[in-house]
Amino acid sequence: MSNKKIHITGMHCRSCEILIEEELKKIRGVTDVTVSHKEGIADISFIDKLNNIDVNTAVENAGYCVGENAKLPLISKNKKDYIELGLAFFIATALFLIAKKLGLFELAGSVKGSYSSLPVVFIIGITAGISTCMALVGGLVLGMSSKFAKQNPEATGVEKFVPHVYFNLGRIISYFILGGIIGYAGSFFQLSTSILGILTVAVGLVMLLLGSQLIDIFPFLKSISFTLPKGIYKFLGIRNKENAEYSNSNASILGASTFFLPCGFTQAMQLYAISTGSPLQGALTLGVFALGTTPGLLGVGGLTSVVKGGFSKLFFKTAGVIVVLLSLFNVSNGLNLLGIKSVFAKNAPTSIDKNVKIVNGVQVVKMTQKTNGYTPNKFTIKKGVPVRWIITSESIYSCASSIVSQQLGIRSSLKLGENIFEFTPKEAGTIRFSCSMGMYTGSFVVVDDTGIVTPDTSIPAKAPSCGGSGGCGCGGGVKKNITPTTGEVLNVGKTQVLKASYSVSTDITPNKFNVKVGVPVKLEITVLENGQGCMGSVALPGLSEDVSGFIKDETVIFEFTPTKTGTFAITCAMGVPRGEIIVN
Repeated sequence: MSNKKIHITGMHCRSCEILIEEELKKIRGVTDVTVSHKEGIADISFIDKLNNIDVNTAVENAGYCVGENAKLPLISKNKKDYIELGLAFFIATALFLIAKKLGLFELAGSVKGSYSSLPVVFIIGITAGISTCMALVGGLVLGMSSKFAKQNPEATGVEKFVPHVYFNLGRIISYFILGGIIGYAGSFFQLSTSILGILTVAVGLVMLLLGSQLIDIFPFLKSISFTLPKGIYKFLGIRNKENAEYSNSNASILGASTFFLPCGFTQAMQLYAISTGSPLQGALTLGVFALGTTPGLLGVGGLTSVVKGGFSKLFFKTAGVIVVLLSLFNVSNGLNLLGIKSVFAKNAPTSIDKNVKIVNGVQVVKMTQKTNGYTPNKFTIKKGVPVRWIITSESIYSCASSIVSQQLGIRSSLKLGENIFEFTPKEAGTIRFSCSMGMYTGSFVVVDDTGIVTPDTSIPAKAPSCGGSGGCGCGGGVKKNITPTTGEVLNVGKTQVLKASYSVSTDITPNKFNVKVGVPVKLEITVLENGQGCMGSVALPGLSEDVSGFIKDETVIFEFTPTKTGTFAITCAMGVPRGEIIVN
């Protein structure tokens, strides 16, 4: 028994290995063949002699050539590649701005009706197919189909398009079957937010590779591919070279697997199917929804099948840019689902911490969920104090209506109107929440009794690091050096009454008071204008458990009885001092 290794060019996946192995095994005397597309080598075991002409013929019959692959450079040195990339980025940006101008990203807000109506479900599917599903599933399809079309320019338009039909058929059939199963079996297919986050990051990384290969700036990436194990290829009967990356068989499987990807619309439909308790209703809901997404997803795949001639290179570069941008978007979303802060995170418009009120010892937090996210989406709350989180949903036909928080154990599809969640923060730090796709985000900053927050910023209670610019996140509105102004103490009955006012420019005025220990105190702050940043909230650490926000034309009131002497800071909710109360 002898062995011989030969170099083969042109291989790029497991299917290539199978094709070459099968041809080489036909040679008389060959007992075993192991091919590695990554190394570009075939290891042949044979008896007696091995005829080189037979080997060359077998490799060519499989559609490849004997010889070593040239080593690809890390980065392209061709200036034309970068000029074309710049033009592709310009086109991608223009397409985004046009879509935004046409309101394609806000279509969900115009959908009315109930999930129990199949025509409404179909319209939601159409909306999803050109919005969030397009960002996740469409981006994946665009990357894979563009790569296949680029590497197989000899394939006809029909040959390039047929796999997309199978992709959507697999998607519709799996949604119908699995929708029926979860309608019958409840939350059997509900995945944890951690798994959803990992899946989203994984899909994003695959898209990043596909997009990077399309833009032709990093030639060495052409040798990298994500493929099924060789045994699965054999089981599925994938035999010809065109089937290597985007075939009817694996297209159907890929379409079916999208049932488990964290698209907000899909999860809303899944939750509704679970709530019906009916296999038929669950199957029809998910099946009709998948049918609605088909036009948008077919349109993405269809574009790649009709591109020909000199325009094709620019088209594929543009597709690559779009796929890379979508990949970063999805990786960011996945990190949000995993509770990891991402530099690419997309937040809804932020607001001051004005909706946190203490009512009967409970921190009441109010938030509004709109089509495009949450307002406000950042809150400062105290450790150990129960929280009643009231979310008012104005649009359930949006990814934002499916809300998750891994740290709080919340995963819910919001209903129109008020939705209430209750929890008690156990430790200082940041609690994050997002839509089920990780696209729209928000957070609770939990502070301890001293006003110190960890781990994101660690601002000591006596370290006023926020200057007039609000660079640390306080949002501005407070001067660097606050001049102490002593206020008058009025004795009303048995209560010491302190009066002050608040505005953005002057902050709390007066901001220094002298009171007696053991005598009840009532601090009244007249609010002249809405607060800004964390300085839009006020707290009295050591004197009161309350934290209040400044809302124009309202009066903030603190009532407490100091039990010991000392100097106590008047702070924002994050512990930045802005005045003091001296207890004698």
